[in-house]
Amino acid sequence: MKDEELAGRLREAAEAHRPDRARMLARIERGTAGDPAAGAVRPPRPARPWLRVAGATVAVCGVLAAGAFAVTSAGDDGAGRGGQVAAAPASRAASASPTAKGPAGLAGLRPEDGPLWTGGVVDPHSNPYWAQSNVTLRTTEPLSALTVELRVAATGGVNSTGSWRSLPEPDFTVSVNESGGYLVYRWTLRPGRTVPAGTHTFAGQYNHAEGDRDATGDYVTAHAVRASGAEAAVGDRFGRSR
Repeated sequence: MKDEELAGRLREAAEAHRPDRARMLARIERGTAGDPAAGAVRPPRPARPWLRVAGATVAVCGVLAAGAFAVTSAGDDGAGRGGQVAAAPASRAASASPTAKGPAGLAGLRPEDGPLWTGGVVDPHSNPYWAQSNVTLRTTEPLSALTVELRVAATGGVNSTGSWRSLPEPDFTVSVNESGGYLVYRWTLRPGRTVPAGTHTFAGQYNHAEGDRDATGDYVTAHAVRASGAEAAVGDRFGRSR
C-alpha cells in the first residue's frame, strides 16, 4: 500500500471518530475523587496515650467542679448570693457538760469567803496504790460552827484507809461513807466547841487502782458560822495526782 493511500485512510478514520464526552468526564471525576490532594478525608490517627490521660483528667476536674457548684447552689436561698457559705456553729455540749460546770456541791462556792479560805491538794507522798488528800482551812476569825467535807471521786478501787485533822480529836465527829459516786469524809464541829483563828488541816486517806489516778473530780467544801453569827461557805477542786 502506498503512503498516499495509507494517509488517506487515517484521515477518514479520524474524521469518523466521535469521542464519548460523558465517559471522559466520568473518568476524570473518578480520578479526582481518588486523589487525596483533591480534598479526600483521611481516617483520624489514634490519640497518643498522654493525650488520652490529659483529656480524662480535664473531664474529671469538670465533673468535680460541677458537683461543687451544685452543692453550693442547693444551699443558696437567694438572700446571700455572691457571699460565703456560713459554717455551722461549734457544738456547745462541752460547755454544758457536768464536768465543765464542776460538781454540783461547788455551785456558787469560791475558795475564799470573808475570813474563811480553803484549798485541796494531793499529798506528794502518795503512791500508785494509795493516796492522801490534804485539805487546808484558814480562818482569820474564830468559828462557832464548822462542817468540812472532802469528796473523793469513786474511781477504780477507791476505798478509805483512815483520816485525821490537826484540831483536837474530841472537838469533831467524823464519818466516811459513799454517796453519789464519791467517797465522802465529813468532819463536824461538836456543839459548844470553837475553832480558833489560824490554819488547820483535814486529811482523807484511801487506796485506789494501780497507776496514776486522776484527782480532778475530787473537791472540798466548808460551811462555817463565825463568832459574830455571820455564815461563810467555801469550796475548791483538786488537781491530778499519783
